[in-house]
Amino acid sequence: MKRIIIIALFSIGLLFSSCEKFLEEENLSNVTAESFYITKDGFNSLINSNYAQLREIYGDQPWLFCAGTDLYARGRDTEPIGLSEYTQLTPASEGVEQLYNTCYKAIQTANMTLYYGTITESTTDLEQKLAEVKFLRANAYFLLVQTYGGVGIVTDYIQEPKLEFDRSSAEDVYNLIISDLNDAVNKVSTTAYKGRVNQRAVKDLMARVYLTRGYEDFGSASDFSTAASLADEVIAGQALTLTFEQLWKPGNEMNSEVVFSVQFSEASQATNPTNLGHRQANFFSSYLGGSEVAGKAPFRTYTLCPTDFAIGLYEQNDSRWAATFMTQTFEVYYDYFNKTDHSGLTVKHYYAPKWATTQDIDDYKLAHPSTTVHAYGTYGAQVASSDYQTIPVKKFDDPKSPFGGRANNGRVSTRNIILSRLGETYLIAAEAYLKAGNTQTGLDRLNEVRRRAGVAKPCRV
Repeated sequence: MKRIIIIALFSIGLLFSSCEKFLEEENLSNVTAESFYITKDGFNSLINSNYAQLREIYGDQPWLFCAGTDLYARGRDTEPIGLSEYTQLTPASEGVEQLYNTCYKAIQTANMTLYYGTITESTTDLEQKLAEVKFLRANAYFLLVQTYGGVGIVTDYIQEPKLEFDRSSAEDVYNLIISDLNDAVNKVSTTAYKGRVNQRAVKDLMARVYLTRGYEDFGSASDFSTAASLADEVIAGQALTLTFEQLWKPGNEMNSEVVFSVQFSEASQATNPTNLGHRQANFFSSYLGGSEVAGKAPFRTYTLCPTDFAIGLYEQNDSRWAATFMTQTFEVYYDYFNKTDHSGLTVKHYYAPKWATTQDIDDYKLAHPSTTVHAYGTYGAQVASSDYQTIPVKKFDDPKSPFGGRANNGRVSTRNIILSRLGETYLIAAEAYLKAGNTQTGLDRLNEVRRRAGVAKPCRV
């Protein structure tokens, strides 16, 4: 036994003596944040991580954005009852804390970036990148103050555990948001939107912030006129020229009317295809992708379905009706997107709109004898007893997404999530002008949206 120990010690001595040179070399796999983030490449990775936080804020479960509203309600899958029925609005309630946590993660990332921005390697675009981060921090705080009211303001990079923060007033949070946006607006890029924050995106968010603050008791008397002016700067005379169908066509998320969006890609999802995308299609559509044969799909979800109220908002000739809903479904669901010619496809389900007369429905049945016809008023939320009982929302469909399982098990869609677009900016301008007392200009902005939709009669004073 003693001999074995001696041999072992001798072997270890040889190992250290022969590898002495190796052990003195720098371990590049253990680079610290302090040394990495002060380099150009390291700081760029930190900038990118700020954009990645948008995926966490908007890409997971969107309960606080829509549960308990009059437009979407639970279908076959259950949304948090306490949240949807406004009976359990506490931090511990399901669906409440996700937005809070992800926004503060985004804020910590932004604060970390701003901290290293003061000591990192100087580059020609450093000021622009820091301005982009100010926008992203302002966006996170705007979500927080709209949802929770006054929250804790944190502008320092927290490097040690801290368990308590003072809650600031909503007024102070708005002041911080506006300050960040004012710092950013003239430093970000003025070029066309390509996925990063530009001046148009900053002004659009500023318009939203001023419009929202105008309703608060601490709002300024000029908030509505400021919002209207900023919205018009974003519009810049651009008409709504795309059809509503083109606006939401899969693969066309970088169209000329998109102001800002959360960027996703198939390549960045490849390492973890069920957790690096987002759940938008899972929650608002019904088909989850994957291998499909005629008449059958592996899984569908009916988590948030359009209510009868939402469905009833559409009028005849409103182009948004057929662009939003899959009013006819084929044997293979995604044939709608994947095949240009639909004339030879068999229609399995048809959802009659509220303006369809008895004669219209009889004529349709005669032309499509094998089709299941769903009468108006029978296919809204809470009637999804089996597949296709509720009308599918197609505007969020992702024909390229892999099979993702049930709604709570897979972030599989890689379509960009559109956060702001020109049509909404027109509506912001319309509301702001109305509240500022300029009714006619407000109606002009509203009627541009109605014109694109195909609504025949413009609104008048």
